[in-house]
Amino acid sequence: MGTTTYAALLRGINVGGSRKVPMAELRALLAERGYGRVRTHLQSGNVVLDAPADTLADAGGDPDAALAARLETAVEERFGFPVGVVVRDHAYLASVVDACPFPAETLEGAQLHVTYYSRPVDPARFAAVDAAAHLPERFHLGDRALYLLAPDGLGRSRLADVLAGATPARDGVVATSRNWNTVRRLLELTAS
Repeated sequence: MGTTTYAALLRGINVGGSRKVPMAELRALLAERGYGRVRTHLQSGNVVLDAPADTLADAGGDPDAALAARLETAVEERFGFPVGVVVRDHAYLASVVDACPFPAETLEGAQLHVTYYSRPVDPARFAAVDAAAHLPERFHLGDRALYLLAPDGLGRSRLADVLAGATPARDGVVATSRNWNTVRRLLELTAS
């Protein structure tokens, strides 16, 4: 039986003292549910795990979505609140790194962010964003991912707020962001 290594990105946990999900408890929960080599990175909901291929056979062609749904259910059952999850495999994470339109190698990790979407997003949602008004900040929409270059960091980014307003959460799309340091680390962790 084959397995695939995935990164599971939990949205909006352990932020500002609310929606607490202790990483040790999360690792134990996922191991109990039969996932292998469960490990976490930081406290912000980055999980890497192995999932047996046969458990995702009912995915209707989308094992990422099937695994995300199973993880969402497990987290809500254990911790008592819903958490959106985006699941991606190593090949996808590598494609996000490879397709980065900004000079990542010359930037600090906190200057570059990727928002991962659970499914494709219509570029028209971002058509009204006045990119020139937010320079030197810039963004680029990729394959189920949005790249944000914020030279002064995410906390000071005006463009991040504008982009968040264009994110289609009301359409059931899960969106969760990670800085470039975490993007690179998840790529490494899913490769092993």
